[in-house]
Amino acid sequence: MSHEITTLGKRFNLHPDSVYIESTDIVTDVMYGDKVIVSFTDQDGLWESCTRDQLAAAKRTVIVEKLKVMKEEHGLLQLFKRIAYFVLVLVGQFLLFKLTNWLFRKLKVRILRLRNTRLKAFSIQDFELLDTQKQVRLLVFVANLFRYAFMLLQLLLTVPMLFAIFPQTKNLAYQLFFYIWDPVKSILYGILAYIPNLFTIFVICLAIKYLVRLFRYLAGEVQSERLKLNGFYPDWAMPTYHIIRFLLYAFMVAMIYPYLPGADSGVFQGISVFVGLIVSLGSSTVIGNIIAGLVITYMRPFKLGDRIQLNETTGNVVEKTPLVTRIRTPKNEVVTIPNSFIMSSHTVNFSQSAREYGLIIHSEVTIGYDVPWRLVNKLLIEAALNTPGVVDDPRPFVLSTSLSDWYPVYQVNAYIKEADRLAQIYSDLHQNIQDRFNAEGVEIMSPHYMAMCDGNDPAMPKDDLSGRPKEK
Repeated sequence: MSHEITTLGKRFNLHPDSVYIESTDIVTDVMYGDKVIVSFTDQDGLWESCTRDQLAAAKRTVIVEKLKVMKEEHGLLQLFKRIAYFVLVLVGQFLLFKLTNWLFRKLKVRILRLRNTRLKAFSIQDFELLDTQKQVRLLVFVANLFRYAFMLLQLLLTVPMLFAIFPQTKNLAYQLFFYIWDPVKSILYGILAYIPNLFTIFVICLAIKYLVRLFRYLAGEVQSERLKLNGFYPDWAMPTYHIIRFLLYAFMVAMIYPYLPGADSGVFQGISVFVGLIVSLGSSTVIGNIIAGLVITYMRPFKLGDRIQLNETTGNVVEKTPLVTRIRTPKNEVVTIPNSFIMSSHTVNFSQSAREYGLIIHSEVTIGYDVPWRLVNKLLIEAALNTPGVVDDPRPFVLSTSLSDWYPVYQVNAYIKEADRLAQIYSDLHQNIQDRFNAEGVEIMSPHYMAMCDGNDPAMPKDDLSGRPKEK
């Protein structure tokens, strides 16, 4: 019956008073035109304790009142009103769009003015991360994003409102509204339910943050030697801090993981296993270099700035990373060496020896047997003492390393404190040896020089560096 009444109520030419009753020997029908709205039998009247004609008359009154209400709701006047409402909503939405775009243009002008007033370039150390032009573009983009989001929200509210104006589409309006509201409601409920977990994550992150700050402070104190620990070197402080910080953050991630949304889902766990497998299969060499870097740090074979020799490479250490070590040679060549290679090679540290003991440089010369060894030792020591960079305490010394067929071999040894100037000190030493021996008229027999005792001129410069001619 309700379906027939609803169908009749939507007619524009409806006359509710035209509902009438027609009786037969079997049933009594409530009708409108030639359409039966509802039928009653004697059994129906018996249930209501009346005759079927009385029941039909009572129901006709109810149906007429219902049709009058529906006529007012679905009449032409109401239709015109709904059309007016529809047009009004459309015009309002159009004006709201225009207002939103106008406000955005005003905001864009204000942002462009900020470029020459309040905006300043954002830099990290010497790197300009965001200049004023980039900041303006970023602000305009964010404003544009908010504009489109606000316009989308307007549409989401306006479209169900338009459908709700007409009774024929009211159910569709409710359906559209619930399509919009149900996801939003689910998100809001999810956020409210997640607040306890979020608070737990916040407490864990805050605790780890202050623990990291504590270890950073202790590392700074140890590095500056204001805090001294027996057996713990100051240059271990920062590497140890970085290791502890990594472990703390790893521990934090492990504690936070169960509280993350979707942590129990199979997809999330599958992705985690896949990423872990990729890392484990593809990073064996990287992990080996990192472990080697840690071992090198605590072995302390060298530190930044040291002059070292690694196999055939000699130079100063300019960078130490968890993966590689970089050395700059005396010819300004930067050599990158994997830490795992350093672990499997022998390293000579010139700077450490120079700092702690004094690095010994040495050079060999061969002098004829006709020159007294005491004179040779004296000249070599004087040449070493006149060399810039050679210290006089401990004093240079000379070793006689060989008595060859044609000449004895003398080795001069001298202490230096500046390993970085090793090549220049050697050069100055060799020059001073030549100058000193030339000044005394002593021939240097190396390399493999033989002088015949037949009156030949000695094999040395005719004039020394001072320009004084040699005596004949």
